[in-house]
Amino acid sequence: MTTTVTLAVDAGLARITLDGPTTRNALDGASAQALVDACAAVDADATVGVAVITGAGGAFCSGAARGTLAALADAPADRMYDELGAVYRAFERVGRLAVPTIARIEGAAVGAGLNLALATDLRLAAPGARLISGFAAIGIHPGGGHLHLLARTAGRQAAAALGVFACPLTALEAKAAGLIWDVAADGDLDALVDAAAAPLRADPELARALKTSLQLTTSGVDAWSAATEVERARQMWSLTRKAAR
Repeated sequence: MTTTVTLAVDAGLARITLDGPTTRNALDGASAQALVDACAAVDADATVGVAVITGAGGAFCSGAARGTLAALADAPADRMYDELGAVYRAFERVGRLAVPTIARIEGAAVGAGLNLALATDLRLAAPGARLISGFAAIGIHPGGGHLHLLARTAGRQAAAALGVFACPLTALEAKAAGLIWDVAADGDLDALVDAAAAPLRADPELARALKTSLQLTTSGVDAWSAATEVERARQMWSLTRKAAR
C-alpha cells in the first residue's frame, strides 16, 4: 500500500503529511510525485508563509519503499537512474520550496526520510524521534546527496558518523550534533512547531523574501545537485552488487 500525501492550508501555514500506516510513511514513485505536486501547490498559493512537513501515525518517514529499491536491483541502468531520480525529486523539491520549511519529526527519519528532514530549513522533534542513515547498514550506498546534506547541516564528522559508520541518533543526540534545532517536551511538539511558524504565517510576503535570501546565501543548492549525481552512480552500483550476492 502506497503512502498518501495530504496538503492542508490554514491561515498562512501549509501542512504536508505523509500517511502510509503499513510502511511507516515510506516513499515510492507515486508518493514522491504527490509530494512534488503538494510543493507546487504551496508555491502557487501566495497566502502561504511557511510549510510543515510531517508524517502520520507516530513516524516521520522510513525512506524509500524497500520494494521500490529491490525492484530496481535487476533493472536496466537507464530505468534505475530515472526511478531513483523520481524518489530524489521529492525531497529536492521540498528543499526548493518558496517558503520557509519545518520538519515536524515523530518517530524515525530513515534514509531518504532523513534526506527529507534535512531538506527543510528547521527540524523540530518529539523526544522519541530518531535519525538513522540506514543505507550502509543494509549494504546500500547513500543517495540523493545524503552525505552532502548531513555535512552542510552538522559538518563532516556528522556525515561520517551517520552516513559511513551507520550511527543512529536519538532526538537529544541529534540536537547536540546540530541536526535538530529543538526537542519538545512530551506532548508539546505541536506547540513548538506552532510557535516557530507563527511570525511567518502572519506575513507570507516577508516569509518568502526571507526564504529567497536564505537559499541564495547559505543553502548550497548547486552543491547538493552535484552530490546527488555523484551518489546516484554509487547507489546504482551498490544495488546491482547487492542483488548479485
